[in-house]
Amino acid sequence: MAETPSASSPYPPSYYAASRNIIRTPRTLAGEVAADICVVGAGYSGLSAAISLAENGFKVVVVEGAEVGWGASGRNGGQVVNGLNASLGTIERRYGQQTANFVGGLLQEGAGIIYDRVARYGIECDLKRGNIYAAYTHKHMAELEAKKALWSRHGMNDHELLDRSQVREHIGSDVYAGGMIDHSGGHMHPLNLALGEAAALESLGGVIYEHSPVTRVEQDASGAIVHTAGGRVKAKTALVCGNAYLGHVVPELTARVMPVSTQMMATEPLGETRAKALLPSDMCVEDVRYILDYFRLSADHRLIFGGGVVYGGTDPADVVAKLRPNLDKVFPQLRDVKIDFAWSGNFALSFSRVPQLGRLGKNVYFAHGYSGHGVTGSHLFGRILGEAVRGDMSRFDTFASLPWIPFPGGRLFRAQYSTLGSWWYALKDRLGI
Repeated sequence: MAETPSASSPYPPSYYAASRNIIRTPRTLAGEVAADICVVGAGYSGLSAAISLAENGFKVVVVEGAEVGWGASGRNGGQVVNGLNASLGTIERRYGQQTANFVGGLLQEGAGIIYDRVARYGIECDLKRGNIYAAYTHKHMAELEAKKALWSRHGMNDHELLDRSQVREHIGSDVYAGGMIDHSGGHMHPLNLALGEAAALESLGGVIYEHSPVTRVEQDASGAIVHTAGGRVKAKTALVCGNAYLGHVVPELTARVMPVSTQMMATEPLGETRAKALLPSDMCVEDVRYILDYFRLSADHRLIFGGGVVYGGTDPADVVAKLRPNLDKVFPQLRDVKIDFAWSGNFALSFSRVPQLGRLGKNVYFAHGYSGHGVTGSHLFGRILGEAVRGDMSRFDTFASLPWIPFPGGRLFRAQYSTLGSWWYALKDRLGI
């Protein structure tokens, strides 16, 4: 069954939960409180928007159904990868050159927000620079060459192409035909980033209520009222940032995105020598297939390896059984290694693969649908939400004006439709076409 946050939801049994460096004492909302801004969801989107607003003097309250970073923000691969799921070329074909120029100008901004906040607030999350796109075929390499050229035309010149021998210097595997480094990307401990951002928000006077699942969001002439199981927040403005774990709390948003689960596992500690042989430059890696693998090293020299999708947000019966063959293919030298942790997490997929920003009435804004690129996208869109609340609607309106496309088959059959599509693309991956 797909997960939904509740007042008693613990963190999933992930490596991140076991190694988090801040243990919070959650505060639960009881009764009525007032704020300038009420943010629904204490993940990256909500925390990014809340910090942006608190830095500008707003009284911000965040309500979270479980705990800070309980959803995708605390379970993801920990990779700071620039860009949206939909490529710049796709955006140009769909929406025109002007929109592509606009999007191209902000694709690296999300990563910059992360780097700035980690430095500004002293967040300890094992942040390191550099990510690699790995190519299996010459066709993949041609795609990376085109991507490098396109991004360069938009002023992004942080990419370095790698041939087969060069990629071997960064990844201790013989399966790749080449790759490309994005020196502006990186990786980190995602739950510790979320927990550090929560602490930063509280240092600015923001208040976070956890174990306080939202039941409904209303509007009246004076603003928004966010109801929880034990109280409510009266605010001038509400920001809905529940993403894949919002459920049916805001019915207008339910059909716009679909929860999709992805799986991860962490090996036992490998020791510095063995770990360095796998990833000598300690960059994170994702391949460029449609159904991709992604992996990196943790600070204590584990390999964190992820991949696969399940449309509809359900968890596979055995995560290790699903991922282990992929791990053994990339790193056959790890066949004897024990897996210490395995877990799943949901991201919100939009049919267009472009995140959605919007407004429900006068006083409720939302952001969701990062489609697997949420680490950087959520930080960027959180900032843009903050800009809109402060009266600068320019970037918000550009995204809000992009048409959203409903999933074929509607809510009932969208997962089946998407699964059929993924089978086709997975077949193309296997055939190298």
